[in-house]
Amino acid sequence: MKANCIWITGASRGIGAAIARLFASKGWNLALTCIHSQDKLLALKKELEETWHITCYPYIGDMGSYEQVSQCMAGIQKTFGHVDILVNNAGISRVGLFTDLTPEDWQLLLQTNLTSVFNCCHQVLPGMLREKSGQIINISSVWGCVGASCEAAYSATKGGINALTKALAKELAPSGISVNAIACGAIATDMNDCLSQADKLALAQEIPAGRFGEPQEVADLIWRLSQAPSYLTGQIIRLDGGWI
Repeated sequence: MKANCIWITGASRGIGAAIARLFASKGWNLALTCIHSQDKLLALKKELEETWHITCYPYIGDMGSYEQVSQCMAGIQKTFGHVDILVNNAGISRVGLFTDLTPEDWQLLLQTNLTSVFNCCHQVLPGMLREKSGQIINISSVWGCVGASCEAAYSATKGGINALTKALAKELAPSGISVNAIACGAIATDMNDCLSQADKLALAQEIPAGRFGEPQEVADLIWRLSQAPSYLTGQIIRLDGGWI
């Protein structure tokens, strides 16, 4: 019987690392990618393999580059032969006025947040279609649902992820492959470290749950989705403490 394999992008820290730890604890093999934090990713690989005795394939590269994603997929196939779940978690943000946004900023966010989802889905789907099974889970944002002032490019990329999720779910449902997205609210990750403590406190007070979410809570939801029937597909699930 083949071992289960999950591919997580943006896995060196935060939400990605929390997902990796949870699935490793359940006995899953892991393919983990990041673009910059090689030391953190390799330390995570060592931790998970030594603690849970699973196999971890790390890849350092840009998921916004189709060539690099293709190279990553070749390594995954050589190591595991297949992918059961793809979690598209790689992403960055930019906060500022739209008029201050440069074309280079726009392209970087588009490539990192949205093109990476296309690239990874495009690479993983042939195998899933052959098996007539698999799951794609996209990490999105509530700003992809309602938009955010001073985060126009980020909101646009997450809105694109939500639309792609719904469209791809319809296309792949006949093959038994589910596609869903988690629209995260304010999660306690490095992405929100640009906020001052006063701003974080004020934001938490706007959230009915009274706090930021934790990366582990996102990981827990992904684990639950991994156990869900394939009939659950095309959903944008808000994980935001009742905020939006």
